Amino acid sequence: MLRTPVARPPVRAQPVVPGLHFHGLRHSHKTWMIADGIPEVGQARRLGHEIPNDIREIYSHVAPEVDTRLVDALQRRWIDALASLHDNEDPAIPKPLLLTA
Repeated sequence: MLRTPVARPPVRAQPVVPGLHFHGLRHSHKTWMIADGIPEVGQARRLGHEIPNDIREIYSHVAPEVDTRLVDALQRRWIDALASLHDNEDPAIPKPLLLTA
């Protein structure tokens, strides 16, 4: 059965924090990767960029250990952020879930 596509109106969601935009999150993520010592090739791949130097682009690859370090560092930041939320407990504000393996 074929269906005719239906146009839907765009969804307008309010930001979690006023002035927060998706592109700003990319900037924050890049800054965190620099602070966490992630190699440039790992940063570029994570953000979907190419490295401007042809030699580095051809001969540089991201080792699995770099991906692990990157995810571990991001997880630490998430856990620290959740801990700081719980330090300032307000029962009226719902808390994000912390998923554990």
